[in-house]
Amino acid sequence: MTDVTSKHTFRSTTIQALIDEAVQFTLETAIYPLLVPRFAGAGVYLLYYSGKYVDYRFLVERNSKTEDPHPIYVGKAVPPGWRSARQATNTTQVSNKLYSRINQHRRSIEQVANLDVENFSCRFAILEGQESDLISTLEAAFIRRYKPLWNTQIDGFGNHDPGKGRYEQAPSEWDTLHPGRTWAARLNGTPPYLATIKTGIVQYFNTTDW
Repeated sequence: MTDVTSKHTFRSTTIQALIDEAVQFTLETAIYPLLVPRFAGAGVYLLYYSGKYVDYRFLVERNSKTEDPHPIYVGKAVPPGWRSARQATNTTQVSNKLYSRINQHRRSIEQVANLDVENFSCRFAILEGQESDLISTLEAAFIRRYKPLWNTQIDGFGNHDPGKGRYEQAPSEWDTLHPGRTWAARLNGTPPYLATIKTGIVQYFNTTDW
């Protein structure tokens, strides 16, 4: 078995350098308010928080003292047909996937009472053509690097409306902590305990390697 494993294990001396190059490129892009100018393309984005929500104070304090702030969330937007390896060649079809995803997040935040969209900002990297194959890899690299709170501790920020007939499921941790999204209010399942979520946030900040 060991011999088979060794013969079929691919290793690359260049892949990490390529990932590092993409990470560095992204971190050198401009940071925008969450209301970003319209742009074309798919890719990866990082969201940052700088407000006064009490449970996130450690994140805000830490970011105020560094030139390498920790995002609160990292996400991606892929081109149409990406998952089936049939990417669209029509420019109008791929024109606003990343822009639309960021704006979906802006609308989610605008609906909740205990967060202010003005306290959020973002940066992003557009990956098109053959570079689009790096989208998931780059997203994963940022999540490993920063362990963003809304990716690793609080689940549900990136959720979508499940649609009619599927509202029997429970609200996510994110929607329990930040209630207000219209579709989440229709969910009929038993929500997680708010106190448990808040305890988890404290443990996250106490144990995450900053």
